[in-house]
Amino acid sequence: MRLGVLCSIVRKEEKLIFEAFRERGVDFEKIDDRELSLDLHSRSFPWDIVLERSVNHARALHTLKLFNDRGLPTINTWDVANICGDKVLTTNALVRAQVPTPKTIVAYTPESALSAIETLGYPVVLKPAVGSWGRLVARANDRHAAEALLEHKQILGSYHHSIFYIQEYVEKSGRDIRAFVVGNQTICAIYRMSDHWITNTARGATTANCPVTDELNEICVAAANAVGGGILAIDVFESERGLQVNEVNYTMEFRNSIDVTGVPIHERIVDYTLALGEASAPTG
Repeated sequence: MRLGVLCSIVRKEEKLIFEAFRERGVDFEKIDDRELSLDLHSRSFPWDIVLERSVNHARALHTLKLFNDRGLPTINTWDVANICGDKVLTTNALVRAQVPTPKTIVAYTPESALSAIETLGYPVVLKPAVGSWGRLVARANDRHAAEALLEHKQILGSYHHSIFYIQEYVEKSGRDIRAFVVGNQTICAIYRMSDHWITNTARGATTANCPVTDELNEICVAAANAVGGGILAIDVFESERGLQVNEVNYTMEFRNSIDVTGVPIHERIVDYTLALGEASAPTG
């Protein structure tokens, strides 16, 4: 089996994955997207399967599309990356699959966005459609704050601010859940806790182990399947209406969750990759 791992900077996560492959005696090629050049006229590539671990969303998205269109299996696929990389597409996929998720409205002008905000009722959360680590996420508690945020987005004028993704504010009592799904199983989960209303670990949240109940496993696997399945991280709110999926991430970080949960996440990723690789590798 000819295995490739697409990445750019090699973080602790990639080092753990590489180590797990080596411990199993599996040869692999590190595909550095900063050095990669792809001939669009080529009909094939020299791998049987590729595990995608690129930090750069645009590079990952284009590379996965070229690989998949030429029959090269990848984890995750272009379809999954495309959906998970855009919050509008992610929420749409969750709603289509009837996975509980916070109420969300998409608007395209400041005027229609303000109308949508007042339809949802304050407070509301505004997010860029494409983004991660809790960056550029803002909460509007009243009309004055909403008008200011919408004006700032209009003046900034970049792609990230041209689509208004408006979500109801969900009271989560200082924590949310980050669950890790590999295939059809939620292998572990953590609580992310913070005094701030944004509970991303990138913003300083602390973590603790979260037991994977049948209820949590069911909603997380349903969310993963809604976007196409694979290796995914699911962000879940514990709300007054029960568990709700907030976001789905397709190239997740996990270094700080291994000790907390006691689950070797990197080894589960490698097991899943090798199983799919063996199933798709040519015979004879």
